[in-house]
Amino acid sequence: MATTVGNESTIDHLVTNLIYLERDALAAYESSIDRLSDSALSQQVQEFRKDHQQHLDVLQEMARETGAEAPAEGDMKQMLTTGKIALADLMGDGAILKAMKTNEDDTVTAYERAAGHSDAQPKSKAFFEKALADERRHREWMDTMAKTL
Repeated sequence: MATTVGNESTIDHLVTNLIYLERDALAAYESSIDRLSDSALSQQVQEFRKDHQQHLDVLQEMARETGAEAPAEGDMKQMLTTGKIALADLMGDGAILKAMKTNEDDTVTAYERAAGHSDAQPKSKAFFEKALADERRHREWMDTMAKTL
């Protein structure tokens, strides 16, 4: 499911939607960590989860600075992101990582758009670019690992 995050007209709405996206991602990460049978894969996914938590922390600070809403929970998409993981669990670790890769596709797209947002200030643009690099790294690892399993 393609995301629309990053197409917001104002920075405060962008920050709010990125918070939702990160909360949804964290839920998917938690679900996948619990389901992966290979402890080495699970450990790497836990490390990537830390990146998402750090992104959320920065976004919450941005929300305070911009006056944006900072949701305390994910949105309806969380059911889709975690549901894909639950279904993939039936087919093993490779399928779980493929499902996670599709979730990362959305975060990559969102941060690509955010980095180019017209209201992004140098500080927020630098954060969006760092988060984008993290998301690309996560996605590449998940894609590579899923293909080898």
